[in-house]
Amino acid sequence: MNDEPDLQTETLAETTSFMIYRAEEPDGETTYHLELGMATHHFFQEEWDEFLDLVQSLATVGRNPENRK
Repeated sequence: MNDEPDLQTETLAETTSFMIYRAEEPDGETTYHLELGMATHHFFQEEWDEFLDLVQSLATVGRNPENRK
C-alpha cells in the first residue's frame, strides 16, 4: 500500500534533452523542476521567479553579439 499522496504535475516545456515541469506539492506549495540531461534542479516559487528573470536577461544579451563585450 502506498501512503504517499498523488503529486499533480504539469509539463511546461520539453525538448529531446531538457524538460521543465511544475508540481503541486501535498502541502500546497508549487515547485518547478528543470531537468538538464541527468541533473534536475528544483525551485520554490520565489527562486523560479528569480531564475526566469535571469533567463530573460540572458536572452536579451545573448541574441545581440554587441552586448557580449
